[in-house]
Amino acid sequence: MTQIPMGAVPKKDNEKLKVLKKPNKNVFLQMKKNYSAYLFLLPKLILFVLFVAIPVIWAFVLSFQEYKIFGSEFVGLDNYIKVFQSEAFLVALKNTLLFTVVTVPFSVLSALVIASMIFVLGKVSQSFFRSAFYLPTVTSMVIIAMVWRWMYNYEFGLFNYILGWFGIEQINWLGQSSSALWALIIMQCLIPFGVGIIMYLASMGSISHSLYEAARMDGASSFKQWLHITIPLLKPTTLYLVLLSTIGSFQVFTQIIMMTGGGPGNATETLVHLIYKTGFRDFEFGLAAAQSVVLFVIILIFSIIQFRVLRHDE
Repeated sequence: MTQIPMGAVPKKDNEKLKVLKKPNKNVFLQMKKNYSAYLFLLPKLILFVLFVAIPVIWAFVLSFQEYKIFGSEFVGLDNYIKVFQSEAFLVALKNTLLFTVVTVPFSVLSALVIASMIFVLGKVSQSFFRSAFYLPTVTSMVIIAMVWRWMYNYEFGLFNYILGWFGIEQINWLGQSSSALWALIIMQCLIPFGVGIIMYLASMGSISHSLYEAARMDGASSFKQWLHITIPLLKPTTLYLVLLSTIGSFQVFTQIIMMTGGGPGNATETLVHLIYKTGFRDFEFGLAAAQSVVLFVIILIFSIIQFRVLRHDE
């Protein structure tokens, strides 16, 4: 029997390694073999190029121009200089950051707690609560904003009606600068994060029960099991949900335009609403495009930071 020296690779395995290391020069041949799959993807790809890729590239090009219907003028970095010199943009950025910093942690944490409470229930109860918490997600934000605007009404709103029970003076929730933004933040926090709850429940179901059994044998309480097993193993899901909700918070728009219009003053002005007004009210499309590019960079920076902090290497 022939012995293989230590560290040596058998001939067959060596040939396989050479094939793996060899650069793939037959990409087009493989695409040709799988042409039917690419044909199915083609309609979606065309729509993506037409309605996402081209508009994004055009917005970047437009940000260096003073757009006019009959001939645009190249202005270089002037639009970006105007963005950072604009007091309205800085106020909108401050409001958006406050909205994001408060709502994102609350939404993700509440989704984790609610999912943990639902997970210990029976299958029928889990199905009921899944549906109940996911229902607001499929409801139009326009409808939700209209309902909340009624509840915040100064004269006959639900919140002021409840305050009247305790003899507290009515609050003009959406009509004064001191409370308008916080009213929107409270609204966002109290809307269940249905997607987060569903994803957390799915991730909890994939955790091995042997880990919990071993922890129980070591005398760990239910809370310690949740703290030291469940939460660490849900880190990839948490990362995804934090990224998703952060991007959504930076792009908050419907609630603003339906409930306050950015007022009173600029108390509830946000970045996307400011971009909308700059482009479609003031018709300064070049400046609006520059604001959009700056917003994209801000979201990208936040996403990179969150990915580095929450990434799961194991």
